[in-house]
Amino acid sequence: MRLGVIADIHGNAVALEAVLGALRQRGVAEVVNLGDLVSGPLWPAETLALLRGAGIPSLRGNHDRWVAEGVGGASDHFAGAALTAGERAGLGGLPVHLRPLPGVLAFHARPDDDDAYLLEDVAGGRLVPASGAAVAARLGPTAEGLILCAHSHQAAIRQLPDGRVVVNPGSVGMPAYDDPTPPAHASVTGAPHARFAVLEVEEGRLVAAELVAIAYDHQAAVARAAANGRADWAGWLGTGEA
Repeated sequence: MRLGVIADIHGNAVALEAVLGALRQRGVAEVVNLGDLVSGPLWPAETLALLRGAGIPSLRGNHDRWVAEGVGGASDHFAGAALTAGERAGLGGLPVHLRPLPGVLAFHARPDDDDAYLLEDVAGGRLVPASGAAVAARLGPTAEGLILCAHSHQAAIRQLPDGRVVVNPGSVGMPAYDDPTPPAHASVTGAPHARFAVLEVEEGRLVAAELVAIAYDHQAAVARAAANGRADWAGWLGTGEA
């Protein structure tokens, strides 16, 4: 069974359109979205409309929760103001776990925390890979052998000492960011491409995986962020650096 995995769109409808087109070209019909749908100074309502139109099941990320609750930072408030009360409530009501296929467990960040890294540690102001033992401890016991997570915007495939495999598809719409939350750090990919994953899964086992980065009209997103007063986002979207 082929499964497309997307995450961390952050309101970048232009990137999402490109990714959905690439999935169609690959003949991937089953897609799951791992959260953080709309937060950002881009196209929140348009992003929701695209996801609804495609019928893609979505998880609730930390930014989705913050948008729904009317908290968070400037990006969350921008998105909240662009949505209806019903749309905000819908974000808050998204599930925190999904099982898109037998033997596959999906969540946004960690199983019990939507705002904590699973595969990464912070060192020297950057995200670095955590040890397999640390990842397994954060994950805890699961009946599923294939785990899907997001949150860090870092595409990765990790096999743990106990044989479980964890996949992060990377970010559709936000290739870099600065997080001032102590310890302050940056997530960077080094390029403005939109990212997603295509997995081949048999009986809950990962047979093959494609971590994909595609070019799209990122300058449209840069211009949108700049027009909405977010030079920081414009820089991240244009370069993948922070």
